[in-house]
Amino acid sequence: MLDSGKYGDHPLSKMQPSSTIIIPAHDEADYIDACLCALLQQDGSAGKMRVIVAANACTDDTIQIARARTEAFMARQAELLVLDLKAPGKIGALNSAEAKLEPGIRIYLDADVICEPDLIGQLIAALQTDEPCYATGRLTIAPAQSWVTRAYGRLWQRLPFYQSGAVGAGLFATNAAGRARWGAFPDIISDDTFVRLCFAPSERVEVPARFHWPMIEGFAGLVKVRRRQDAGVAEVRALYPDLVDNEGAQQLTKPQIAKLALGTPLAFSVYAAVALAVKTKRPTKDWVRGR
Repeated sequence: MLDSGKYGDHPLSKMQPSSTIIIPAHDEADYIDACLCALLQQDGSAGKMRVIVAANACTDDTIQIARARTEAFMARQAELLVLDLKAPGKIGALNSAEAKLEPGIRIYLDADVICEPDLIGQLIAALQTDEPCYATGRLTIAPAQSWVTRAYGRLWQRLPFYQSGAVGAGLFATNAAGRARWGAFPDIISDDTFVRLCFAPSERVEVPARFHWPMIEGFAGLVKVRRRQDAGVAEVRALYPDLVDNEGAQQLTKPQIAKLALGTPLAFSVYAAVALAVKTKRPTKDWVRGR
């Protein structure tokens, strides 16, 4: 059973959850309600969910909006805890959310991601094994407003990284044996890359259910996020070289590059321009939204 003591200002119930979903959130007032409503709409296979919104250094209405859904979660025999963390930072929020939890299924979800109704149940089913396991759903890019982001997204979905499956950007999950592979989240840029590479490709599962992940709008935003993503991957490779063998995704070959350029010239041009612009400025460890 979970510790029944205080979790910040929130008492942990004695409910035995089928999964614990952790949502780090910094100023997500425009997104958190839709994210939580999608969890409320999960089908019966999701079981008794515990959802922890780890709100960190919020200056908007994220906390109030999230707490307004508490009774709705209770009505479906689920639990919603909203933590009001003063210190900013996603890594600290993740570690604070896990501080008093016993081992079990963990689902890490970005606050701007929308889960389809059968996703949580499929993740739980995939993680029902004694062997270490990592699971995610089928990543679907949410409709973009700008033509630049739409073009970039079309090319991105043709890359080996995406085509290999189990991408886990915005949503990834582990069972208890898998979560035992690391302790607290390290203070790094890319927590999702670190966790994914803690598992060999054969230990990573992509279930059929989808989740909708937004890309940032516009050229400048894409450059800023891509620069940080590249820095995050490089940081993991440098700090954890033993994990590199778990990457699995193939690099683009020259024939593949030529095929992309000829098959989707506009999308290829946008993607190449973003990649080129990324190299013009040093990255920062400051947190950057993915959209």
